[in-house]
Amino acid sequence: MTDCLFCRIVSGEIEADIVHEGAEVIAFRDINPQAPTHIQIIPRRHVPKVGGFVAEQDSAWLVELFSTAADLARAEGLEAGFRLVINNGPLAGQSVHHVHLHLLGGRQLGWPPG
Repeated sequence: MTDCLFCRIVSGEIEADIVHEGAEVIAFRDINPQAPTHIQIIPRRHVPKVGGFVAEQDSAWLVELFSTAADLARAEGLEAGFRLVINNGPLAGQSVHHVHLHLLGGRQLGWPPG
């Protein structure tokens, strides 16, 4: 999708501080971090939002999405805790319509989050 910011990052058209490149996902530092560690983990393929997409063919990127989050949390020294967030739809604050997992950590995170 040529109008999707994250698809343009995947294609290399837009630069990002990429911290991981896997077969199914890539991860990069957020340009407006909400915590000392704020990494976006996204599928390489365009998936606009959560819902109606989880099928057998989605298992590879879903597994890699979460295993990458765990590996990056360990690499970033977030043993004391971290948060994983997926915003889905405008009421949840999804601003880029491409599924993305936020990895947040490095400070005390409050609850409730919103």
